[in-house]
Amino acid sequence: MLAMLAIAPALAAPSLFCENCRLKEQGFHIGEMTVLGNGSIYTWAHVDKDGKPIKIGVSATETALVGLREDVPELYPKVPGWEYRLNLPQEAKQKSAFDHVSFDWNPKGHIPPGIYDVPHFDVHFYLISYQDRLKITAAGEDLDRCRKQPDAKYIPGGYIYAPESEEPKMGAHWVDTQTPELNGSPFTHTFIFGSYDGKVVFYEPMITLSFLKNKSNGVYAIKQPAAVQATGYYPTKYAIKFDDVRKEYTITLEEFVWMEAR
Repeated sequence: MLAMLAIAPALAAPSLFCENCRLKEQGFHIGEMTVLGNGSIYTWAHVDKDGKPIKIGVSATETALVGLREDVPELYPKVPGWEYRLNLPQEAKQKSAFDHVSFDWNPKGHIPPGIYDVPHFDVHFYLISYQDRLKITAAGEDLDRCRKQPDAKYIPGGYIYAPESEEPKMGAHWVDTQTPELNGSPFTHTFIFGSYDGKVVFYEPMITLSFLKNKSNGVYAIKQPAAVQATGYYPTKYAIKFDDVRKEYTITLEEFVWMEAR
């Protein structure tokens, strides 16, 4: 798997350079890193020799889940958590539809109460740029743009628009009616889609803090839409894993397929 280059200041610069070169030769590319809790998180991509994405993900050191801030933003509950924005490596953007990641920490969860109001992370893989996200205010006339729904063929079957789920810099959220937490089971992890102005703008694994700390490993299917709005490679599965050797959690999009816009 990936070496944690971003938090290895003790290594000599030539060693870092050599390790980075070795990873690139294997198709691994490191993106951006930032501090989270008492550790750090970073993005990465694994691509084949033709540039097709094999996995696109974000990894967190084990210590990143310790020392997390417990307060909420001033605009809570409209803005329920803290955003840690990370650019993806350029290699992830060449043939996939994804631009960047925001790893959002929600200390008190968010709506609806009794379901998602537990400490958890929203891991947004955005299909739009951060500059475009800044235009999303979810207020006034922009609220109408948030509520403009994509054509049904762009949303997987079984997903519904979540009322009052519009958020600044995000848009609106779509939830799977068959997901366990909406059918009597406790929330552990789920997969969300996001839209704005009639377009799908993010893919989002949503995972509780407790599920990550339990170090459960799994690969899960992503329900597929009938069509997409931008040509590129799209994931059919997402994975949540803990590497006991590197002491890292990883959240990845996997098993990409090529889809033509229509």
